[in-house]
Formats: sequence, structure tokens, C-alpha cells
Amino acid sequence: MNKELIHSFSAKWKRFFGDAELPVTFEYANDLHGAEAVIAASSFQCFIAYLERVRAGESLAFGTKSFACAGGRYYTGFAPRLRSGIAEFLSCDAKGEGGRYKRNPVIAQRAIDSVPWEAAPAAYLIFKRWDKLTASDNPEAVIFFAEPDVLAGLFTLAGYDEPDVHGALITPFSSGCGSIVLWPHHEAKQDHPHAVLGMFDVSARPHVPANTLTFAVPMKKFERMVANIDESFLITESWTKVRKRIG
Repeated sequence: MNKELIHSFSAKWKRFFGDAELPVTFEYANDLHGAEAVIAASSFQCFIAYLERVRAGESLAFGTKSFACAGGRYYTGFAPRLRSGIAEFLSCDAKGEGGRYKRNPVIAQRAIDSVPWEAAPAAYLIFKRWDKLTASDNPEAVIFFAEPDVLAGLFTLAGYDEPDVHGALITPFSSGCGSIVLWPHHEAKQDHPHAVLGMFDVSARPHVPANTLTFAVPMKKFERMVANIDESFLITESWTKVRKRIG
């Protein structure tokens, strides 16, 4: 990765977002890139819970043996299908049991069928915090865990060079892991990638702080955002008032 971009973004983030949390990144690779390989716990653990360690500065690599959660394995590309009964899990079964995220199994199944799943293109999915990146890393997307004021800045910056009021981001119905891996991975392949606003998954929310959502940006779009910072609203008095509240 370009070292100049690493340092340039770090400096601009500090200047305009103060003590707001640094983002994390992910990439698929066939070697560990200095990250620790994760082996699944014997008991269930949500994939999002592991990312607390990445946000704290650890670099972690996930593979086929890293997930106690079948959904995490699927949405990161390491399993070709979800477990049986997932439509009932997302809605409810004949006994009325289930998550009730969708009205009924038919609607839930249609939502599942619309997911643009792809097999993981390499042996590992590697997560690193931005300040842990090196020249040998090649991140595919940048993921912010952010509170409303930070999200306002990221959202506005993402739309700075977009003439379409709907062109900056998408907010698909998704698991927490799908919103930060599957959908950004899909968008990264598009000619005009969108940022992905996520972590609305009620099952995953206990693993992130209150008032925190995710904002995942494919690198192609992220590089444009960084290039636009110094001429954007971030240099105005309007943002200065918000900036004082961050951190």
C-alpha cells in the first residue's frame, strides 16, 4: 500500500476528526501479513466480537476454521450457503419462534436470495487497524465504527463529488458481518462503488458500543474521499462547530 496515503489520511483524520476512532481495513490474502490466525472458539462467538480486538490494535486473520457462527463463515465467503432454516430464523417458524426481522419465511428467503455472495478469493480475510498497515498490505475496504457526528462527516464527504443525491452510499438489509465484508467486497468490484452504512443487525449490536454504526468504503472511493478533504466542507466553520464535539 502507498505509504504516503497511510500517513496523509492519518494526519487529516486527526486534524478534522480529532480523537475519533481510527478505521480498520480488510483484505483477502494467501499469507498472514503479520496477522494472528483466529481459531474458532468451542462455544458460539459472533464474528463482530472479534473485531473489538482489531479496533484495539491487534491484526487478525480469518479463514475456514475461524468461525463458530455459520453466518460469519457465509458472509465472509468461506461457506457457499447458510444453514438450513435460516429463513425461519430471520422471521419465525410454525411455533412463532425466530428473530422476526422479516414478516414471514417467504419474504426472508427472497432477501437471502438477493445477496450477491462470492467465494472468498484467498485463504485469509485479514483485518488491521489503519495505523497498523504496511507497504505490503493491499486493503480492499476501510471500515469506520462511528458515532453520529463522525458519520455525518463521512456521509457528507462520500457525497462531495456525487451529483446524484442517492449515489454516495447504500444501506442493505444485512447481518453485521455482511455489511462490513460482503457488501463492501461486492461494491469494490463496481465501476462506481458505494460506501455501505451498516451494523443495524440487532443480533450483532451488543458487540459494538451504543450509538455506533459502521461506514465501510471500498478503497477506490476512499482514495477519492481523502483527496477531497482539503477542499471540502471539513475546512469550514460549520464543521469546526461539530469537530469540537468529537472525541
